[in-house]
Amino acid sequence: MHTTPAYSVRLLVKLYHQPGVLGRFAAALGAAGGNITKLRSFEAVGESVTREFVVDARDEEHVAFLMETLGDLDGVEILEAADMTFHVHLGGKLDVVGRFPLEDNDTLSMAYTPGVARVSSAIAEDPAKAWRYTGRGNLVAVISDGTAVLGLGDIGPLGAMPVMEGKAMLFKEFANINAMPIVLDTTDTEEIIKTVANLAPTFGGINLEDISAPRCFEIEERLKAMLDIPVFHDDQHGTAIVCLAALQNACKLTARTLADLKVVMVGAGAAGVAIAKILSGAGASDIISVDRHGAIFEGRDDLSGAKIWLAEKTNPRRISGDLSKAIAGADVFVGVSGPGILSREQVVSMAPDPIIFALANPTPEIMPELIQDVAGIIATGRSDYPNQINNVLAFPGVFRGALDAGATSVTENMKLAAARAIADAVGEELSADHIVPAALDRSVAVAVAAAVAAQASLDGVCRD
Repeated sequence: MHTTPAYSVRLLVKLYHQPGVLGRFAAALGAAGGNITKLRSFEAVGESVTREFVVDARDEEHVAFLMETLGDLDGVEILEAADMTFHVHLGGKLDVVGRFPLEDNDTLSMAYTPGVARVSSAIAEDPAKAWRYTGRGNLVAVISDGTAVLGLGDIGPLGAMPVMEGKAMLFKEFANINAMPIVLDTTDTEEIIKTVANLAPTFGGINLEDISAPRCFEIEERLKAMLDIPVFHDDQHGTAIVCLAALQNACKLTARTLADLKVVMVGAGAAGVAIAKILSGAGASDIISVDRHGAIFEGRDDLSGAKIWLAEKTNPRRISGDLSKAIAGADVFVGVSGPGILSREQVVSMAPDPIIFALANPTPEIMPELIQDVAGIIATGRSDYPNQINNVLAFPGVFRGALDAGATSVTENMKLAAARAIADAVGEELSADHIVPAALDRSVAVAVAAAVAAQASLDGVCRD
């Protein structure tokens, strides 16, 4: 397992003036698997030198091991050890700031009382003016009940709050959209729908996040029917959009077409169902979804909810049995399930140069290094491997385009347009290790927004 900035620690270290102390420190750290990423300050005081190191580790146990190893070195004293990830969350990650300063009484009189009454009255007479004279047109709610947080599961609303804050940061960073994290202390479907509907007048869009299946399907569909603003469950559609973009580019590299692919998917939750739907809409016709009980096919008597759609609309060859049977001869594997689901032997049984999307986080269905020699293209959900299928490539641009167009919903065509824009953004840099843009590529959201806004107009879902 690689070291990662997610487990970085800042070390304030006193190194005593002895020959080779710094070398022994660095060598011991490297031998223990730590990776120095920054060397910051330098202060010589008397018989010692104080330095600040930032070190990446693999996990919390590895951090503890590093501390124990370094603590045993002669001439080395660890003065302070701070978890960098926890540090960036101190006090939360968001601030609310005004768009202009309240410099004097004149400004106060216009921004608040008495001048604000004129604007409020105008909006009361013509509610459409709220889009122009409030922040609603650039404000998205990021809403979760904390029941399906990526890699963590049901950790409740308070546990989900750092994730929702992070999502809000990404909206602002990549699309200049103001976003408000809202966590709900209920898992009742009716209460969630009612609460979100009551909050809707504040916002120009609703981003549902980390709500467990199958409730997430009903919550999204009913809110879409009730509200005249975009409602988008990112765990479903953000993942699906980026996955489609990656697969379109993988097809270019391997001289395949979506229509010709045999696709096997593991995971029939929110992301799995959405990926199956968007791939079908884009032209893939031979998709087999596999859950913990095996391949999903029409006639299986234990299916309910969205899995019934999978049974009716996918698996045209009516393949039954376990993953090993389903995957034999397949061109593509898409995993949105859990660690260790896929074996090397199963990959070897696939068609030559198979496309492997092992998207479970933080540990994929199979580690890429186990299949580098047999897979044609590999993608994961992680930032420390090539081809990261990251939702940040989709949702900022999707909402930016929808808000700019005054869209009342996000249509299937708008999602397909977003996927095409992401795939096209790779351009001439397309290669087996670069089938999607880098997650931090700011130009992607701009391209996605333009494509989504144009498609919204074509689909006739723009507010008059």
